Amino acid sequence: MSETILGWHFCAEDKRLGYGDGRLIIEGETLRVEGDPELCAHGLHSSERLIDALKYAPGPILCRVELSDGIVRGDDKAVARERKTLWMFDATNALRDFAATVAENALLAERAAGREPDPRSLAVVQAVRDMLAGKIGKEELAAARDAARDAARAAASADASAAAWDAASAAAWADAWAAARAAALADAWDAALDAQNILLLQIIEKWRTA
Repeated sequence: MSETILGWHFCAEDKRLGYGDGRLIIEGETLRVEGDPELCAHGLHSSERLIDALKYAPGPILCRVELSDGIVRGDDKAVARERKTLWMFDATNALRDFAATVAENALLAERAAGREPDPRSLAVVQAVRDMLAGKIGKEELAAARDAARDAARAAASADASAAAWDAASAAAWADAWAAARAAALADAWDAALDAQNILLLQIIEKWRTA
């Protein structure tokens, strides 16, 4: 039996392959390419760790996948000739929730270190929560995001630790997948990413089974 590995893959909202391929990704079906798989160049990709898949996300549709046939592994992703989509999930709200949680945790860590978070950064996290609850719309979220971005710039100009402020600003970006990725990478060191991977898995499962 040939080797298979489970992984994660994000795709755009239209659920089609990128880079000019255009084939529709369908739950339960297997896609195949010919030729020798090459990382970042040719083949069907996925990441074994969910937080790594988020780094490459072109959209909010999360796929649980199985790679097979000619698997080539890299540091944070793998590629093969075949990729079966086991299930799909529109993770927009989950990714927004994750971005807000990462930002909130970072801001609380700043407070614990004796650096009081700017109220604008705290406000944008609450705005994301309010949007997920249907209490505010995109315009209010955008206003909170702009204020949080100003707080991040102020922190940087004051030569302070700006990672928490950057994460808060990112949490309200227009695209949920980009917000989640930027918030996670605002302070991207290995131990943090391991913890964020666990958090992301938990939040995805919460929203997928709601």
